[in-house]
Amino acid sequence: MPTLFPILALAAVLVSLVLTERWINRHLQGIWLLIFRDPDVAMITYSLTMLPGVVLHEVSHWVVATVLGVRTGRFSVFPERTTDGHLRLGFVETERTDIVREALIGAAPLLVGAAMLGWVGSALLGLAPVGAAVVSGDMATAVSGLPAVFGAPDAWLWLYLLFAVGNAMLPSRSDQRAWLPAVGLVVVLIGVLTWAGFGGLLAEWLTTPALGATAALAGALSVALFINALALPAIWVLERLLIHLTGLRVEY
Repeated sequence: MPTLFPILALAAVLVSLVLTERWINRHLQGIWLLIFRDPDVAMITYSLTMLPGVVLHEVSHWVVATVLGVRTGRFSVFPERTTDGHLRLGFVETERTDIVREALIGAAPLLVGAAMLGWVGSALLGLAPVGAAVVSGDMATAVSGLPAVFGAPDAWLWLYLLFAVGNAMLPSRSDQRAWLPAVGLVVVLIGVLTWAGFGGLLAEWLTTPALGATAALAGALSVALFINALALPAIWVLERLLIHLTGLRVEY
């Protein structure tokens, strides 16, 4: 179980982050819709709210694609209506490439966003103990660490930055397109190395650096989950207040 714990913690944090991110994105757009009563204005205002995270998301794609030698085309961090009538917050056009490079380009926003969450949360907000407590399930320790977090210099600015990054860094469906083939390739490679007699060395690698990286990623993502947990009730209360004042309701 100790060996599996970082993997289970990462899975639990990722699932929770996806669920809270979806709720927050929908209801933030609902708040702007209640205020402006225009879907396009609401989407544009929402995109501006999330602009730091959108910029990091798209720049991460562009940088990794460039480093890997994949040509890029149009680049935008502002909302644009697609041919099917939907609005997308930002995009980077890249040429089709092999599944390994495509998978790495798709994963870039998640990994870069996690690195920023970990650095800002630890170095500027002192959130490292809180994140570790959340991952381990020790909510009492997480709550006891709150006063120090809010007492950090420019705490609200950094919390907003991490909120925007944490809710814009998750991969889109197009980002995940090459992940399943890439995972299949890794599984085949592991099978070949095991058959060739490198099973012991591979097992040692998987139980040391890989698990350490998994635990670090879970800790960084738990910072975003922790901030979402703070934002959820505030967003819910604000939406209820606007519904009461306007007499309108948003159907999700």
